[in-house]
Amino acid sequence: MDVRSALKRQYHAALAMLKQPIERCPEELWTNPNYPTHFWNVAYHTLFYTHFYLQPHQAAFHRWEKHRDHYQDTSSPRIGEPYTRAEVLEYWALCDAAIDAGVDQLDLAANESGFPWYQMPKLDHQLVNIRHIQHHAAELADRLRSAAGIECDWVGGGGVDVRVGGTTKDTKHTKNGKGAKGKKKAGKKNA
Repeated sequence: MDVRSALKRQYHAALAMLKQPIERCPEELWTNPNYPTHFWNVAYHTLFYTHFYLQPHQAAFHRWEKHRDHYQDTSSPRIGEPYTRAEVLEYWALCDAAIDAGVDQLDLAANESGFPWYQMPKLDHQLVNIRHIQHHAAELADRLRSAAGIECDWVGGGGVDVRVGGTTKDTKHTKNGKGAKGKKKAGKKNA
């Protein structure tokens, strides 16, 4: 089994699952103060650390040109004007486009993560990074479902190349057989 290819597929699938709630979030939920962390801030935090930990080590990281100090922190009181959906999607595209080359540059056999606060081998650290994306993608999808009745689809990646010509294949299904708007999908069985 090719571990690099598997990591790439899972990164792309996890990012595709994060993209859905970003795209589907109603404007009133994007900056809703009823949550401890704004929707946009969770999305940006997730993308920032995806990008950061895709590097071989901390010194190799180059921030996105539109990065604002402290905006990656989900509890920083120093956050001002929120990122727009278009800006977050722009950063999403940068992160997704960086996956293949990013994974290729990593020494997956290294006993160190490259980040001293993560005491684990590099491969383990990459799995942690993918789990971090999924954690926040699920958080935002749940927020959409609970607050607005909007569902997000599952994006498969296991055993399938989810990237075709720079775009994601339609390899998704939902747990409850409903689509993005909560409507029943024709011909789909519950997974």
